[in-house]
Amino acid sequence: MKRTGTAVWSGGLKDGTGKISTESGVLDNAQYGFHTRFELGAGTNPEELIGAAHAGCFTMALAAQLGEAGITPKSLMTTATVTLDKVDDAFSITEVHLNLVANIPGADQKAFEEAALKAKLGCPVSKLLNTHITLDARLDN
Repeated sequence: MKRTGTAVWSGGLKDGTGKISTESGVLDNAQYGFHTRFELGAGTNPEELIGAAHAGCFTMALAAQLGEAGITPKSLMTTATVTLDKVDDAFSITEVHLNLVANIPGADQKAFEEAALKAKLGCPVSKLLNTHITLDARLDN
C-alpha cells in the first residue's frame, strides 16, 4: 500500500505560501506557511499533521492490541503533541507526547497499560519518528 501527499510552495520562507493536499482529498490545497508553523496564523503545518497521523495510528494500534486481549473499548481519545525545537542551528522534532483517555468499562488496569505500551512501540508512525515519544494513558470510565 502506498499513499501520497503533495505540497506546493511559492515564494521565500517568511513571505511565501504553501498548499498541502492528500490523495484521498481530505486535505485539498490546505494553506500552510511560516506564520502557520512558527506563529498563530490560519492554516495547518507539518507538525500538526504529524500529530494527527500519530494520534490516529496509535489509537488504531491500541484498538488492535485491546482486541487481541479480548477487550472492546467504548471510546479511545488520543492527543499527540509534537514539539519542534531549535537544536544547535536547525529545527528538529524533539518529542511527541501521546495523551490517551480511554473508556473501557471493566478493563483491567495492567492489561490496559500493557496494550497501550505495545501500541506506542508498535504503531508504524511511532516506528517512523526518530524522536523521544512519551505516553500518559488514563482509564476514564
